[in-house]
Amino acid sequence: MTFRPKYITFDCYGTLTWFRTSDMARSLLADRVPPERMEAFCRDWGQYRFDEVLGAWKPYPEVIDRSMQRVCQRWGIEYRRADSDAVVAAIPSWGPHPDVPAPLARVAREFPLVILSNASDDQIQSNVDKLGAPFHRVFTAQQAQAYKPRYQAFEYMLDQLGASPEEILHVSSSMRYDLISAWGLRFGMMAFVARGHDPAMPSYGAHEIPDIGGLPGLVGL
Repeated sequence: MTFRPKYITFDCYGTLTWFRTSDMARSLLADRVPPERMEAFCRDWGQYRFDEVLGAWKPYPEVIDRSMQRVCQRWGIEYRRADSDAVVAAIPSWGPHPDVPAPLARVAREFPLVILSNASDDQIQSNVDKLGAPFHRVFTAQQAQAYKPRYQAFEYMLDQLGASPEEILHVSSSMRYDLISAWGLRFGMMAFVARGHDPAMPSYGAHEIPDIGGLPGLVGL
């Protein structure tokens, strides 16, 4: 029997929007990190960004800046506030992965779409407008006063929607930020978009799809 969710909820950055922090690091830090080590630097920066969202909410620019400070300290390279500012300023200009607009528009004709993003209110709408499909609601960490993977962020979304976890299909390219929490809260279905951000963890029961093109098939379209 095909699952017919009340809402399909999405992570935005990385899953739908092409989150280009690594591209920016290659440009901004080229004078401090050699090309052959840049992938490792970007991985470490991503780990610090994750660590920065685990505590009490703070503005998103602080997440970017504090994680940049910490990774530069670990790598023994010069930290520059201008690097963080450039990343924050660029984020609203980023558009979707190429595979996103067409299948997203297809499922939007049948189901209300919702975003739950680790974003600030002043940046997210520009990214959403570029996705090529209508969204019923867009929720941010700023509104929830908590970042994913904290349950508080998901519970805020569910309360605002008036929905139970069992009625939701949640879609993300991150097990750590999204899908482990969705599993813990007993969401009705989860889809893991295998973009290489996180390793697949089949034991959590998410349906793995290579990109958003695999989403319509999960809901019988």
